[in-house]
Amino acid sequence: MRGLVTRNTGSWYVVLTDEGVRYECKVKGNFRLKGIRSTNPVAVGDRVEIVPTDCRQGREDGGEAAPRGFITDIADRTNYIIRKASNLSKQSSILAANVDMAYLVVTIAHPTTNTTFIDRFLASAEAYAVPVTIVVNKTDLLNEEEARQLDELENLYASIGYPVMRTCALGGVESIDALRMALRDKVSLFAGNSGVGKSTLLSALIPGLNLKTAEISEAHDTGTHTTTFSEMFAVPGGGWVIDTPGVRGFGTFNMEREEVSHFFREIFAASADCRFGGCTHTHEPSCAVRQAVADGRIAPSRYASYLNMLEDKDEGKYR
Repeated sequence: MRGLVTRNTGSWYVVLTDEGVRYECKVKGNFRLKGIRSTNPVAVGDRVEIVPTDCRQGREDGGEAAPRGFITDIADRTNYIIRKASNLSKQSSILAANVDMAYLVVTIAHPTTNTTFIDRFLASAEAYAVPVTIVVNKTDLLNEEEARQLDELENLYASIGYPVMRTCALGGVESIDALRMALRDKVSLFAGNSGVGKSTLLSALIPGLNLKTAEISEAHDTGTHTTTFSEMFAVPGGGWVIDTPGVRGFGTFNMEREEVSHFFREIFAASADCRFGGCTHTHEPSCAVRQAVADGRIAPSRYASYLNMLEDKDEGKYR
């Protein structure tokens, strides 16, 4: 029996079969022996095969119990988005699989999303062939200086080739409609720091969803986690969105040191003119990348993010 994984709670997976029946599934014991170094070898968005069991889980509200089964196989993935698992440097956490577009929700303020986080996400998505659109939310809350920062951020990432959308989840009808149209008939992942309004945005996109939200901390201007596991929701008119837990950091995983520059588009392009093969773009003479930074053709923030990732590799944080 085949189906789509629509929910991952860490211990159970909800699988919607091709016949339209939802099963609560566990992973077959020997399935974990296939060398998948991940805290969740099965991800939301995976196409899987399941074997139903006779066991049913009773519901607390007395409703009809859900059928159960075992996941026995995963179909080949077209792509996936992955990050280093928290406190587990040798394991990864797959946020979602088979994604048509990842929407990285960021905010200029309340809270502030730093560019290092954005660049780490973009590099990981680049490594696993996941296209990304940057969604700047809460644009109605910006003062004059913050609005200028938004223009700068949009110009930076658009110049590299990443689409940027501006949204206001509360009252921004036009921007929400544009985003809703972009989701149609696609599998879309939403990710971002805690507190950027991801759950509010998704609830505005899908009427009746009403995901749990939380207030921003006034003391630290940071958000709190309201989504605790990845889950897939149907989009009216066709398509799926995948809501993922908010994260404060994004540790990339399983990249060799010499590969990091490949996932920064403008750095990789400039590196073709470096004098030496295998240039790390840190100290070598006649480095085209460092010259491009000096000339203003590569943003200092992007170069700083690249160096930040190299430092992680030097300290052995990825392997």
